[in-house]
Amino acid sequence: MAAAEPSAGLATPDGQPGGHGQPTTVGLPPRAGWADQAGQPPQSGDVGRAGQPLRVGEVAHAGRAWLWTCFVLTAGALAVAVLLAPPASASPGRGLAWLLFTGSSAHVAATGWLFTLPSVRAYARQHRVRCCCVPVGLVIVAAITAAIIPAAAFRWLLLPYFGWQFIHYCKQNIGMAALAASSHRVPPLSKSERWPLLLAGCAAVARLVAEPRLLGLRVDPGLAGTFPLAATVFAIAVAAGLGTLARRAAADRPPGFCVVYLTSLLFSLPVFVFASPYAAVGGMTVAHGFQYLLLVGLIAGAGPAGMPRLARLAVAGNIALIGGAALSAASHLHNADPAGRLIFGGYLGVVMAHFVIDAGLWRMRDPLARQFLANYLSYLMPARVAPARSQTVGAAGPASAP
Repeated sequence: MAAAEPSAGLATPDGQPGGHGQPTTVGLPPRAGWADQAGQPPQSGDVGRAGQPLRVGEVAHAGRAWLWTCFVLTAGALAVAVLLAPPASASPGRGLAWLLFTGSSAHVAATGWLFTLPSVRAYARQHRVRCCCVPVGLVIVAAITAAIIPAAAFRWLLLPYFGWQFIHYCKQNIGMAALAASSHRVPPLSKSERWPLLLAGCAAVARLVAEPRLLGLRVDPGLAGTFPLAATVFAIAVAAGLGTLARRAAADRPPGFCVVYLTSLLFSLPVFVFASPYAAVGGMTVAHGFQYLLLVGLIAGAGPAGMPRLARLAVAGNIALIGGAALSAASHLHNADPAGRLIFGGYLGVVMAHFVIDAGLWRMRDPLARQFLANYLSYLMPARVAPARSQTVGAAGPASAP
């Protein structure tokens, strides 16, 4: 499986990773009893490109378009990976390899483009440890560790690395469900709605750690017998998620929100169903990356002002492709000489730095993170609904997301 990307959660035959891998109800009063995470009523206004006000119809259309595009990309990636997955001992075909590249290395590299935005650089200045010190430390430590530890021993360190990776996927799924709620202007995810999503992701991680062959790793932790336990925990999480979704008021669970929540809840199902590594985890990698690239692409298309939209998209695309190509090349140096393995370890450090930065940058409880998303994609953020006679939603300040 040498063509896989480590962030894909798939490893090469010798045990090294192969790659990283709606509608707004306008004209009605806000629903009673809901507020943002800070406990304040939702802030007023939705803005579009370069801070221009969005008309009521545009707000509804933009939120609906994001939600259903996200669902199609996620479900499509999971299904296509299963259809294109080769037997367990074979390498993926060219089509699946390109999907894995796009959804893995390219999406990690796209994080670099975000730092061309003034608001992201402002966030980084306020969070120097998360955005600078920790990433640099991860790259240095991972590079040195990979260079000095024998390959056979280093494989064991990849188990916690992949565990972190799939928890990262799980956290993004929670974020997608939260944005689905805010784009519909319904109450944010409650703790009882969040924990089934997290529990389902943790069950999938337990399954993968117990059977590393699904990651392509040639190690045996002796936990294969725990599959029934992991599957049971996953089933409990799904049942709990269905139950908490059913307890929402009918008006607070529109179809679009339900579809995204259920997709997030069942995201890890392939690892319990398929024996082929690419069918089990390849689709999750592609879907995760596509969700991320969709948001980055929307941000690139929305601003900042001063550069044509096509130019912004071209810059973001080139950073993702060129940076992704460099990461992909580094991911195949696991059996190289010490200098090559130093680069391979640096690659792992870059991917882990992506985990750390993203965990803060998209955390909507942080005022600067809320401001960042509100500046570009405010139709995904809670907003106070305008009076019935209003046809334009005015510009807003920082918004709060679930």
